[in-house]
Amino acid sequence: MKNLTKITALIIASSALLVGCGKSGASNGSTSSSEASGKITVVGSTALQPLVEKAAENYQADNAKVSITVQGGGSGTGLSQVQSGAVTIGNSDIFAEQQKGIKADKLVDHKVAVVGMAPVVNKDSGVKNVTMAQLRDIFTGKITNWKDVGGKDESIVLINRPEGSGTRATFEAAVMNGQSAKKSQEQDSNGTVQKMVAQTPGAVSYLAFSYVKPTIQELSIDGVKPTDDNVTNNKWKIWSYEHMYTKGQPNKVTKGFLKYMTSDKVQKGLVKDLGYISINQMNVQKDANNKVTSK
Repeated sequence: MKNLTKITALIIASSALLVGCGKSGASNGSTSSSEASGKITVVGSTALQPLVEKAAENYQADNAKVSITVQGGGSGTGLSQVQSGAVTIGNSDIFAEQQKGIKADKLVDHKVAVVGMAPVVNKDSGVKNVTMAQLRDIFTGKITNWKDVGGKDESIVLINRPEGSGTRATFEAAVMNGQSAKKSQEQDSNGTVQKMVAQTPGAVSYLAFSYVKPTIQELSIDGVKPTDDNVTNNKWKIWSYEHMYTKGQPNKVTKGFLKYMTSDKVQKGLVKDLGYISINQMNVQKDANNKVTSK
């Protein structure tokens, strides 16, 4: 009987030790990836889409029970869809306050990167630099031939983005000075614009830095080149935050993915590799009224 009592006491003590070890591990912040489980649907900005797609791919590799679907559609679509509750996250190149019909106070802003945007032309245009006034005149239709800005004798073909595009809103805010762009063909994604500018003689448009490839020519403005360094100091004026909006505070699964988006792994790795700028690199900040101040 005494031996049985000793064995029982030993089992209880061992169990207590195991429970104690388990608590110790939890207090050190170690969490099994298998604990995260759920679905996340992300829709919106095509400028932000490549970053979120790759981040989602990497995140799911470490969190097998989390399913993330990422689609484009434009910033306006992302904001309206997340507001209606149709998607988990709405990606946007603009602040929610800047989009008509959006109740910004109902959404929570999660800034995950900065994107620079550059005017781009078909390589045959013969132009590499314009003034801000010339760029504005090109898009309002006052300048219609590349020879008028030092290029080839070739008609200018405007390719714009549709209403609701965050890239268009960012470009117009920085360049157009309240003037309206000339009516022209419109394309709804950075990827399509990139291909069309490369293939269309005389074409001009604008793209996120991450979509500027050797097949097209980016333009400097007033001698300032569209580079990451110039964006961080606001020497290059055409840039915006990349926002991931949620309707109210995110649930546990969504919060985990958003936290991953601002982690060093993404900010120091994917963000740079894919042509974006880390939010941690910025020396200035911008508000919803496009007012830029030093940090």
